Amino acid sequence: MSDHSQVIEVEGHLIDSLILTKIFDKIMDLDGEFHVEEIRIGKEKKDQSYVRLLVTGKDEKHLEKILETIYREGAVSKTQNEVRLERAPRNHVMPDNFYSTTNNHTQVYHKNEWIQVDDMMMDKCIVLEGARAACKAVMDVKKGDQIVVGDQGVKITPPERPREGVNVFEFMGSSGSSERPTQHIAKKVAEDIRNTKKKGGKIVIVGGPAIVHTGAAGSLAKLVKMGYVDGVLAGNALAVHDIEYATLGTSLGMNVNDATLAYRGHRNHMDTINAVFKSGSIENMVRDKKLTSGIMYECVKNKVPFVLAGSIRDDGPLPDVITDVTVAQRKYKEILKGASMVIMISTMLHSIATGNMLPANVKVIAIDISQPTVTKLMDRGTWQALGIVTDVGAFLPMVLEQIKK
Repeated sequence: MSDHSQVIEVEGHLIDSLILTKIFDKIMDLDGEFHVEEIRIGKEKKDQSYVRLLVTGKDEKHLEKILETIYREGAVSKTQNEVRLERAPRNHVMPDNFYSTTNNHTQVYHKNEWIQVDDMMMDKCIVLEGARAACKAVMDVKKGDQIVVGDQGVKITPPERPREGVNVFEFMGSSGSSERPTQHIAKKVAEDIRNTKKKGGKIVIVGGPAIVHTGAAGSLAKLVKMGYVDGVLAGNALAVHDIEYATLGTSLGMNVNDATLAYRGHRNHMDTINAVFKSGSIENMVRDKKLTSGIMYECVKNKVPFVLAGSIRDDGPLPDVITDVTVAQRKYKEILKGASMVIMISTMLHSIATGNMLPANVKVIAIDISQPTVTKLMDRGTWQALGIVTDVGAFLPMVLEQIKK
């Protein structure tokens, strides 16, 4: 064996999930060499496969680069070493060479056992506290935290193709296109929403104001009322225009039903903000019977938690909007904890932010009329997202009708 070689192992559903192909590609792309020392292919659908490879680089630095890359595809060193830890020098500062996480399931090898990393998110560090390992954002790092450094003793488990039959995510793959039969996709999405709830799963909606502008607010409100939504994440605009539509019949001053400009409609969203401030909060407005329909109304009535995260462009914002971005981020994470499915509708920034907080096993549906919005979400790391490029105003009512059936 060369001085610049390492024996690595990989196991799982390697062939149909393309894990082995990706590892081979990464080694060759980096101009490395590999030799297959042992390979066992599973014979039945549920059987796992196993491969042992000898990976060789041009020098020690080149080999480290190759190994770092293929470890992130699920490979592990045959000779497993203890994970390396260094303490944070002060609050909000991580040690040099800290391990930066992916959103895939991750384990660390500590005291001769593999420990599952909790709260899995991309672009975080791993902190070890006793026998527990968890992801932490830099803002949550405290002086003295034991933080994983380097790739040694870290194992990633990439997602695999499910063993059960075809569902919408396998049917569509992870690409976004407008050139697919919308009615059929709506039916598939509705089936998956129903099946998720039947299994006791948690569904979270991430929404933008276009839901209201396009006339889909009633459909989403109905889904909340029917119990298919367990949390809503949005910004100031969705709530403002939802309440504007529910109380004044307009969205951004336009009559939603016929797209005509309402008389003095330019001030309607500001009247709406003022009305919420008069009541003190959205919940008070519902209690005072000033708000009797819409997405926010159904959230309050059905005790579905919502988080409204503020931005610098907000009008108002509403009293319910969290203007401290770090607090809003934590509140988003609380709602997302344990989510089985996240449906992102017509909001690029909130969708990308939410995607960064999700482990790779969470099903993500991104619906937007703009192809670049859907593509950008996946390019930013939420590769598991199913992209549906369509008019949300037409699509959400279709999904609702299919669920009713």
